Amino acid sequence: MQIHQLKREHPLKKSRQIGRGGKRGKTAGRGTKGQLARSGRKLRPELRDIIKKIPKRRGYGRNRGLTVNDGVVKAKVVQLGSINKVFASGATINPAALFEQKLIRRESGKLPKVKILAGGALSKTFQFTDCLVSASARVQIEKAGGKIS
Repeated sequence: MQIHQLKREHPLKKSRQIGRGGKRGKTAGRGTKGQLARSGRKLRPELRDIIKKIPKRRGYGRNRGLTVNDGVVKAKVVQLGSINKVFASGATINPAALFEQKLIRRESGKLPKVKILAGGALSKTFQFTDCLVSASARVQIEKAGGKIS
């Protein structure tokens, strides 16, 4: 074998020039008009089209409840009957005590507000603190000799 008979392992390839000049004139291989013919040549984000297709609710404040008040924790409901079963007479009932007895759960790491409803019978006296109480539950608690503060 002589030196003029040697061949390259990889043949010489020139990179093709795209854009103005080179072998692609006029539209430079981009066709005519449209988003992909423009400079930058970026596609519009698909997510944006999805957002545009979602039905919008008209008027001020229609969608605000989803974002503005998302930190508001709604009151958890506890019935008087379940309190009567779990607690001893004379106990102080508050959100912390209800949590210890597993009648309520934490909401996003915080103890929620608690509302006492008049479901079931009440035969013991209790002292309620930091709890919202319905009107009919208030009557039952005061009738049994309990206090609400």
